[in-house]
Amino acid sequence: MTIFVQWLCAFLFFKRPLRKNVPITNGYIILYSIAIELAMAISMTLYAAFFFQMPLTWRLFSIFFYWTFLVWVIVTAIFTLVNYNRMLNSRLEEMIKKTTDEQEDILITLHDQNLRGTDLTLPINNLLYIEARKNNVCVCYLKEGKIQKTELRSTLTALKDDLPYDNIFQCHRSFLVNINNISSAKGNSNGYQLRLSGCDDFIPVSRTFVPGLRHFVG
Repeated sequence: MTIFVQWLCAFLFFKRPLRKNVPITNGYIILYSIAIELAMAISMTLYAAFFFQMPLTWRLFSIFFYWTFLVWVIVTAIFTLVNYNRMLNSRLEEMIKKTTDEQEDILITLHDQNLRGTDLTLPINNLLYIEARKNNVCVCYLKEGKIQKTELRSTLTALKDDLPYDNIFQCHRSFLVNINNISSAKGNSNGYQLRLSGCDDFIPVSRTFVPGLRHFVG
């Protein structure tokens, strides 16, 4: 019965728009979901009344409506989250390819404030992320295709000033990340976790910096 109700709603809601080449909006999808939820509650109420000889009352309908509504909310939330993450990854892929090509020949220099320290120079596309560690920072980057980590005597703020590029993004109070090297992003409005190409580390995006990430990829 569940499959039949879903098929009937899909037939009624999508046959006409598709035939007339009418764009299907998010509002239309929400209306379709609500229609399925109502149709399921009604069909289950009739099924229970007919096969189990239960009295056909508003109370019986409200019980089925309540449970189908809960299921609808959960499924809709999961569907929305999956679609948003898919959209985010798709936008990231498009943006990353464009920015990476533009910055192919750019070299960056990260300054070590230690008197005996050595500055680190590398192609910007090889930089993965920078993590603050007390009075030092750890720079994670690619060298000849392998992950390298180097500690410099500096601060995250100082290195951020050395990197005036939009794709060098502060995603957390302790992390700068090169968005060019993001391979995937998962999460919601409370925060994200980023994976970088060739790197096993998870890079956090705290809630404070989520709007900036959305603006960057939007």
